[in-house]
Amino acid sequence: MAEYQKIQTLFKRDEKNIIIPSMFTLPEFEYLMECKWEATEKIDGTNMRVELLPTFNEDGTLKKVLLEFRGRTDKAQIPPHLMEKMKSIFDRKKLIDFFYPVGKSDFPKITLYGEGYGKKIQKGGNYIKDDVDFILFDVRIGHWWLNRLACEEIATDFNLKIVPLMGYMTISEAIDFVRQGFKSTIAENKDYDAEGLVLKTPNGLLLRNGERIITKIKTCDFQKYKSAYGDSPVEQKVNPKYRE
Repeated sequence: MAEYQKIQTLFKRDEKNIIIPSMFTLPEFEYLMECKWEATEKIDGTNMRVELLPTFNEDGTLKKVLLEFRGRTDKAQIPPHLMEKMKSIFDRKKLIDFFYPVGKSDFPKITLYGEGYGKKIQKGGNYIKDDVDFILFDVRIGHWWLNRLACEEIATDFNLKIVPLMGYMTISEAIDFVRQGFKSTIAENKDYDAEGLVLKTPNGLLLRNGERIITKIKTCDFQKYKSAYGDSPVEQKVNPKYRE
């Protein structure tokens, strides 16, 4: 399954759908709270996949490698102007030569994950006023997720943008960073507020169900909290969907 996993929000929410800053959605976040996480800017766009799908002859030899562009799910509709951009960015032959060089004996499925963003995509006009683009945030080869350095090397080789690394932070540091707000580092509009951070464990730790431990923190959630409750902690009733 190549669909990118849903990124778990950090905080539980109350009955008004407002975050509860004192309660995490998963016990793993509490356990790893003082570890340093890889923090990247969260881009407000649409999830995209670039897939290389090997097909094989009856004798097991490589027949052909398909190149497909998909959204987060197989049924997701990709805006036509974004699809055209994707086709202009990615060349099938170059991808095959890079990931399946001559002499290679195994042919795993390759998936490049990123965000399509820009004009007419979410609030993308702040990122790119008159165009769209693809920005890489993950690569999977077979069952292996590549680390940040390897993803950066692939981005360089294919002249791709990659989500900006904002630093390595504990969860507490990341919360403070997002709560105070920061400007997007990729937007053409230099006054555009970043959506928040995505946090991943640098070594790809997994949950018990086999999914990676990833979370997100959004500035707008703190703004909604402040608008509803002010700056002081308050007693909140947990939304039933978050009860264990």
